[in-house]
Amino acid sequence: MDGSPASRAALRWAVRHAGMVGGAVDAVYVWDTPSARGWSGPAADPDFDLEQARERFAQEVRAVFPGERPPRLREHLVQGDPSEALIQASEGAELLVVGRRGIGGFARAMLGSVSQRCAQHAACPVVVVRQEKEPDH
Repeated sequence: MDGSPASRAALRWAVRHAGMVGGAVDAVYVWDTPSARGWSGPAADPDFDLEQARERFAQEVRAVFPGERPPRLREHLVQGDPSEALIQASEGAELLVVGRRGIGGFARAMLGSVSQRCAQHAACPVVVVRQEKEPDH
């Protein structure tokens, strides 16, 4: 989960697939502190960053499943690089489901950097789900 429509589509797809095969879904939300990315502003508060990441993750899950949460959905909040965290999560998994972000034009034909790295290095089969049209509210 990264807050994108494509990651929401991937979570929906994974939950539907898990329901058909009797599996569970491990939703992964990766976060990092600004200082870890080279940001040189005022000192960051890692506890604040973690709390913000928890809240964004909870909001994303509620956005995908506004009513009842799927019964076999487990949430994993991981600090670090998204592609590395997902590749590590693929170890022991039956399937890794990721979203594909496309911008348009030529980019439509290409995978995003995270989905591409996962497709190349995951320890299990990878499904890349493209963005669904977001419902109008």
